[in-house]
Amino acid sequence: MALITGATGGLGRALAFEHDRHGGDLILVARNEMKLASLVADLQHQCPASRVATVTADFAKGHTAAQVYQEVQGFDWPVDYLINNAGFGGQGKFIDRSLAADLTMLRVNAAVPPELMKLFLPGMVKRGRGRVLNVSSSASFFPGPEQAEYFATKAYLT
Repeated sequence: MALITGATGGLGRALAFEHDRHGGDLILVARNEMKLASLVADLQHQCPASRVATVTADFAKGHTAAQVYQEVQGFDWPVDYLINNAGFGGQGKFIDRSLAADLTMLRVNAAVPPELMKLFLPGMVKRGRGRVLNVSSSASFFPGPEQAEYFATKAYLT
């Protein structure tokens, strides 16, 4: 069973299809319920035998990692792969960006992944199996202009 955050777009969506293609069951986490439903339909078309569950969550809000964990516990499916993919960037000069936007990026990109690991890793250790993939970017090694906060969050995650 793989839990993928940020599952409805980009790498998250691609990882969901790849895991499903190999017969793996999925728990998909994203903030847009309609996009989640569309993704589930596409995955079920690809592999009708797979089990797919969804959790709608916006990691920009507080205590969302705990909410996701509680919902997943209700499925009674052990999470063997935790794929921390949710994240977003932001451009602009530091002086022009709002503090709220920067703090939200910090939360989603750098605080939520370790929160989820603290919640899901004990079960993996107890079962003697499990993997974590923290999706980061090469940007953390090669920072560019007007994205200092983004690069810092990804460097932390790396």
